Amino acid sequence: QKVKDSMRVLLPVLLNKSHDSYDKIRAILLYIFSTNGTTQENLDKLIQNVQIESDSDMIRNWKYLDVPVISSFVAQQPKYPRRDRSKEETFQLSRWTPIIKDVMEDAIENKLDSKDWPYCSRCPPTWNGSGAV
Repeated sequence: QKVKDSMRVLLPVLLNKSHDSYDKIRAILLYIFSTNGTTQENLDKLIQNVQIESDSDMIRNWKYLDVPVISSFVAQQPKYPRRDRSKEETFQLSRWTPIIKDVMEDAIENKLDSKDWPYCSRCPPTWNGSGAV
């Protein structure tokens, strides 16, 4: 069942004194992941109300893993365009295909954008397979 108001579900967990700070950080991260980021002031309020200022870097450092922790608007398009896999055969319990599968398939087919992937160079057109490129 889809959660309609995730903040209403999140606040009782964060304000509960029996949960330790790591569980509260996990709850905040789940909220951020589910909403594709949050505003700076909302994140600051969450950190202050939960009193995890000393551990707030655990949340903010996810931006280095390309997770949109702070976003100017919540409904954000994914950075990497996804392939349509609706007609592929899937396992019975699988729900989604990770983005890395799309990236690896594009790398094999030499379709990666050189602007986004500068270190994954394309093979030169005169390459005959005789040496390393």
